[in-house]
Amino acid sequence: MAREISAGGIVIRRENDAWMLAVIEPQREPSAKPASVLALPKGLLDPGEKTEAAAIREVKEETGLVATPVAKLADIKYVYVRTWGDGARVFKIVSFYLLKYESGTIGDISEAMRIEVKRALWIPLQGAEKALSYRGEKDVARRALEYLKLHPEV
Repeated sequence: MAREISAGGIVIRRENDAWMLAVIEPQREPSAKPASVLALPKGLLDPGEKTEAAAIREVKEETGLVATPVAKLADIKYVYVRTWGDGARVFKIVSFYLLKYESGTIGDISEAMRIEVKRALWIPLQGAEKALSYRGEKDVARRALEYLKLHPEV
């Protein structure tokens, strides 16, 4: 079975008295169901790249935001079947980091990235587990909320 290592970020910022979360809507294949998918920004590591650096890079590429690391939240693991190329089963590990927004405009991404990302937007972190499409990412959003309750200084 093929293996992949990826990293992603759960980017937060304060808006009024609530935490907001940066999410993406990935581009879907034309044959895919029309339902909207919301996900966390993530992607494969570049050769020699560490997971934290990859998370920061992927966030910038997929959302347009610059963010700084706060803490590692989780490694999620799952198996998927590639819908392109060889159709192989892949064992995937994604390391997720809690990142704090520093600068940038959400959705300000390169045209080349538009192949992967339809749009990026802010949603409330409270309740994000209901909006996110993937089970592992729902768990990561819950962990982010728990972390922020224990570390209000963030």
